[in-house]
Amino acid sequence: MSAPFDSPDDKPTLLERLSAFLTREPEDREELIALLRGAFERRLLDADALSMIEGVLSVSETTVRDIMIPRAQMDCVSIDDAPPEFMPLIVETKHSRFPVIGESKDDVIGILLAKELLNYYANPEGFGLRETLRPAVFVPESKRLNVLLREFRANRNHIAIVVDEYGGVSGLVTIEDVLEQIVGDIDDEYDFDESEDNVIPEAGGRYRVKAQTEIEDFNAQFGTTFESEEFATVGGLILKAFGRLPKRGEMTMLGGFRFRVLRADSRRLHTLQVERVAPLPGADDGTS
Repeated sequence: MSAPFDSPDDKPTLLERLSAFLTREPEDREELIALLRGAFERRLLDADALSMIEGVLSVSETTVRDIMIPRAQMDCVSIDDAPPEFMPLIVETKHSRFPVIGESKDDVIGILLAKELLNYYANPEGFGLRETLRPAVFVPESKRLNVLLREFRANRNHIAIVVDEYGGVSGLVTIEDVLEQIVGDIDDEYDFDESEDNVIPEAGGRYRVKAQTEIEDFNAQFGTTFESEEFATVGGLILKAFGRLPKRGEMTMLGGFRFRVLRADSRRLHTLQVERVAPLPGADDGTS
């Protein structure tokens, strides 16, 4: 009996090669990941597939605490405000959902869908903020992301308020935050188009800046003197300032500018908001 695949035309399929490579059952998660990376090196998996599989494995070990938007960076609407008072916040942040609070962020009354405000403009006299709210869902910081994603799908919910062990609000998390742990950053209609400039002016003297913007180009745009020997991009400077990969909403000061992370996933920075808050120093080494 001839051996399999003796004929040059009788080559194994991709599935057969991958199955053969994974025939030996891994003993633990680390060995499984090693096998998958070995499959990638042998071109049985492409980079995107490997990244997504690793993301799927990671969500079962990652908790809400690891990815939530911190309480300090939550954009909230007060139940006591009329739509004209909070509309500037809706327009500026461009979120689709907002926690509505009472006396403090620990008092979350419900969730406002931005599209519900169309009813206000259609009939201002008949609009009641409290009546338009969706119930808020509360989850503990320790909840695993795979469990949260299952609950999001089952309840058709897109946002949850995160509470600590004492019942106080510590942040919020969205279904997009969870999915980005698997598939990487998810673009929306307000994100940069690849063909657009790296720096886009916004209202109030702020700018949206791609993290991949080269430091020399940033210096030319803003008149700064950040050094570019160690890092080539603005994102590199921000990573150095934090000493870690920051989460969306976190801020830092560098050379008289406030940098706020607008978009980031578990792998890299994407978009920053930049605002000048102090006169430029005479010389800046990029580490202040």
